[in-house]
Amino acid sequence: MARKKNDFLDLIANQRKAKKKEKFEGTFLDYLSLVEKKPESVKLAHKRLYESISNQGFETLDVDSEDYRDIFNGDKIRKYEYFEKEFFGMETVTNKLMRFLKSAAFKGEESRQVLLLMGPVGAGKSALVESVKRALESNADNYYYLEGCPIREEPLHLLPRSLRSKFEEILGVHIEGDLCPVCRHRLMNEFNGEYEKFPVKETGFSQRGRRGIAVVPPMDANSQDTSVLIGTEDISKLDLYPEDDPRVLSLNGAFNVGNRGIVEFVEVFKNEIEFLHTMLTATQEKRVPSPGKNDMLYFDGVILSHCNESEWNRFKSEHTNEAILDRVLKIEVPYVLELHQEQKIYEKILNKSDFRGAHIAPHTLKVASMFSVMSRLQQSNKCDLLTKMKIYNGEAIIEKGRVKKVDIRDLKDEAKHEGMTGISTRFIMKSLDAALSDSDSGMITPINVMDSLIKQVKEQIIDEDAKTRYLEIVQKLIREEYLKILETEIAKAFITAYEEQAQSLFDTYLDNAECYTTKTRTKNKITREERDPDEKFMRTIEEMIGVVGSSRDGFRNDVTAFMFARLRKGEVVDYKSYGPLKEAIEQYLISSVKDIARIVTRSKSRDDDQKKKYTGMIQTLIEDYGYNESSAEEILTYASNNLWRDS
Repeated sequence: MARKKNDFLDLIANQRKAKKKEKFEGTFLDYLSLVEKKPESVKLAHKRLYESISNQGFETLDVDSEDYRDIFNGDKIRKYEYFEKEFFGMETVTNKLMRFLKSAAFKGEESRQVLLLMGPVGAGKSALVESVKRALESNADNYYYLEGCPIREEPLHLLPRSLRSKFEEILGVHIEGDLCPVCRHRLMNEFNGEYEKFPVKETGFSQRGRRGIAVVPPMDANSQDTSVLIGTEDISKLDLYPEDDPRVLSLNGAFNVGNRGIVEFVEVFKNEIEFLHTMLTATQEKRVPSPGKNDMLYFDGVILSHCNESEWNRFKSEHTNEAILDRVLKIEVPYVLELHQEQKIYEKILNKSDFRGAHIAPHTLKVASMFSVMSRLQQSNKCDLLTKMKIYNGEAIIEKGRVKKVDIRDLKDEAKHEGMTGISTRFIMKSLDAALSDSDSGMITPINVMDSLIKQVKEQIIDEDAKTRYLEIVQKLIREEYLKILETEIAKAFITAYEEQAQSLFDTYLDNAECYTTKTRTKNKITREERDPDEKFMRTIEEMIGVVGSSRDGFRNDVTAFMFARLRKGEVVDYKSYGPLKEAIEQYLISSVKDIARIVTRSKSRDDDQKKKYTGMIQTLIEDYGYNESSAEEILTYASNNLWRDS
């Protein structure tokens, strides 16, 4: 139904009404009264930015807990709500970023440093900086400035130094900074030195409006000009005023615009070193040069920058760059190495695209994420690549037939540089986009995504060694792992009340394992008859994952200890709780229907009973697992051609 013009007018009017807010306008004397009542309105840039993010909420993770102990190596980690919906697997990075801002907010050494985000392409550096800038733009607390000031400076700069200590005591604030040449000239000539009459206004931050947020793109040597950073002299006024007259200044450079907010340097080290010299005084002295022959200007701002690792290595190798390097605090932004977090990234991106209506079959994004994560991992002698990926994903992994666990900390200690190379998020998205574009049915499955990844690797990867390695990951490791996932899912679709059967097996095994480890007897819940633990049953389950011989005792002890630890914490215990036991139970159930599943999926001419089972399986895949009819048919065809070949 078409909307009427009045409906549009109502929408416009409501938006204007919501946006319209009474902003402060008055004299400096009025502003002093406001500060006396609300001293928290006077903030330096780092504190304002820190509070813009932290005030939206955060939680301190219990890094000693089972979920986080290995992932964060015991470091204190805070998860900030502001970043939670946009960034996945970047808790360590955002925590370091906020630690920098918090320290700078308390005027620590970080307040005189450039924050550098360094990492591989597509790791999220630019997105993180954009998010930080949005936090400042959406900040509910505006700031106050001297009307007509080109750098929108703090009004308290008007106070003469001889009176500042007294005003600081009265107002309960600390006054830092000096009046810019333009406002000083106006004060003396327009207001005859009567600073209490100087007009003050309120405003907010806006990148598009060039209010408190400035961006410096990389520039080549021929086009670099420091006026981009500090502004220029207005040539048209040089005929009217002398060179040292503030009225000739055009303070529209990045440090002028970003004063009291943020100055971002995009791909900072693509610039020549001479272009970056302004950073030296902007950080350590909090002053930047003014164009022409005027005094330096006080600068209060957060300097954010980002670059790739190769540029950082090249820049730091030059010993002549030591002065700037000493003023840089580097935060590494590696690729995500946790599979479930990587998958969330692609879900988020696809939901924002016009492909969000397409049918994406179960495990499709998981397969793509497995490829990107494994491409970033370094080989280890302690375990294979697939196992390493699962350990990083927080899964409980036990080496086949052995109870000894692989320690994630050992893996990370031997691969300090891990996550700084490999397949980027953009590469995966191009592969997903290509698969969706090539699909005539408007859907994608793990099968055509694997095909798309192979095609993209062959076309886009130049380094032959990397190409060979990536193809092996897709064609061997991921394909085999997906076949295991598919085998389990098809078996589940065949088994009636799969979850109930799995839970029943789990409960029975746990009862027997508990009695075995505590050297007690089991008791029948109905007859109350006591009997020895069912050794045959336990062995049947354990053999499914290669736990045999002397390793059985250790496995049973591990299972019972793990489960009782969770029970003491009040956590839910079910068959999915302990990864190895879950795998054993699933393999046991799969083996019970393997033959019938093979016959039904591979049979070209099914009898009535087989047709019924096949139709029921399709329906289960659709209703319980999220397939549609086409994707269910496709994965079953794939299964019939690739599963149980030797059966």
